[in-house]
Amino acid sequence: MTHAIFVPGVGQYDNIGDIILRRQLLDWLRPLGTLHVYVGPAPAGYTEGLRLAPDDVVYRSFGAWYRAGLATAARARTSYVFKPGEIQLSLIGMKEHVGMLPLLSLVRARGGVVARVGVGARNNAAVPRALMAPSIALSNLTAWRDGETAAYLGGRVMPDLAFGEGEAVIDESLPRDTLVVSMRSDRDEPSAAWIAGVRDFADRRALRVVAVTQVLRDSARSRDLADRLGGEVLDWDGTDHAGQEERLRELYRRSAVAVSDRLHVLLAAFTEGAVPVAPLVDRSGKIARHFAAGGVTDIAFPTAGMDAAAITERIATVADRRAELFAALPTARADLAAVRGDLERALGGTRSAEPAEAVRQA
Repeated sequence: MTHAIFVPGVGQYDNIGDIILRRQLLDWLRPLGTLHVYVGPAPAGYTEGLRLAPDDVVYRSFGAWYRAGLATAARARTSYVFKPGEIQLSLIGMKEHVGMLPLLSLVRARGGVVARVGVGARNNAAVPRALMAPSIALSNLTAWRDGETAAYLGGRVMPDLAFGEGEAVIDESLPRDTLVVSMRSDRDEPSAAWIAGVRDFADRRALRVVAVTQVLRDSARSRDLADRLGGEVLDWDGTDHAGQEERLRELYRRSAVAVSDRLHVLLAAFTEGAVPVAPLVDRSGKIARHFAAGGVTDIAFPTAGMDAAAITERIATVADRRAELFAALPTARADLAAVRGDLERALGGTRSAEPAEAVRQA
């Protein structure tokens, strides 16, 4: 029997960023054993975006997946890897980390491995930290995607998994005539000064403006931004996640600058060669701390109280640091490769080839 690796593939089904993170981790794990992936009631576009392989065992029922994990761990070496991304340190947000404790304990007792890579936390507080402690103690390998989480919960820091996607080498000879913009729909609307500042920067650099939707719930905000900025829109209807990701990446490869408060819009654009700039409508530190883990600093700034000229100038200052910012990308990817190597050593090498068949459903 091959090494069984249980890993959640669920996420926000309207968020292409969640696909990017999970796909990268699944690709890391696939050579190391047979993947047992829980996707829940994911739409077809989401699972297609994960690029599941013929030998992956896919579960839509959490109960069936959990029971399979317990049964497999009881009779053979089994491992568990937490899904990457953000966890809210609340009772609801921590359900995976608390609810999986029986399986984690059995996995460890039977000689298996528990790993947590590429995870970050928010809403830090003492009680949730205490509730997280048992699952962290059961983990053989823990690597957080930002320094604040690592300082709070203990463990090493790694770049976000999305640093590993995109172009292997940024082609600086490509024409880049576009500024892409995407803003969260769960934040205040950008101010008139914000709109004027972004538009003025685009005009000065002779860039066309395209508002994009990488998260379906941001669609109305994208259309509004296109209207207010006098630009175009690359919208999305929530289907064909892989097709939308490719359309976005094609646009990012033509973009000089990406303006957003969505972490994985900025990361996807950055890995395709667009300078990431985050003129924030709030004071969130999420983008700054996650890019800092990849060696990229000073790209995010709150715009409250700034006039249009000041916003234009700050965007220009970041954009003019292009060479410096992209010099950090190979190092971030090398750091990811080091974490991947540690994960491979922890899980114990590669599996032998098995006959290919249709993706198995459970």
